[in-house]
Amino acid sequence: MVRVIPLDKIGEDERGATHYFNTNRTGQFIVAYRKAGSKSGDHYHKGLSSKKNPERIIIMSGNALLNWKDVRSDKQGVAHIVAPAMVEIDPWAWHLVEATTDIIVFELNGLEDAKLDTFKL
Repeated sequence: MVRVIPLDKIGEDERGATHYFNTNRTGQFIVAYRKAGSKSGDHYHKGLSSKKNPERIIIMSGNALLNWKDVRSDKQGVAHIVAPAMVEIDPWAWHLVEATTDIIVFELNGLEDAKLDTFKL
């Protein structure tokens, strides 16, 4: 239901590291800055929006925990995320992101994508 995919590193030198990812998504995206201890999400998607099927976010900086639960079964878990990593969240997975440090999140969707495809437990 949830996958954490470390971003491939293509180089590193005295300036820092360079990572990359691929996506076929276009349009509006979201960049969110979250403080350590904050929580985001607390919802699930049914996959009605193509950009929520699956939902894809990239933790650009920092560390977080992703609590998840399949709303149609008893499957649940916690994923530990260390930046930089892409997170894929399947439809019907309730999810809550807890920032364990300050984090920067790049969401591969826009606000309109979630309007009709966000549900609370």
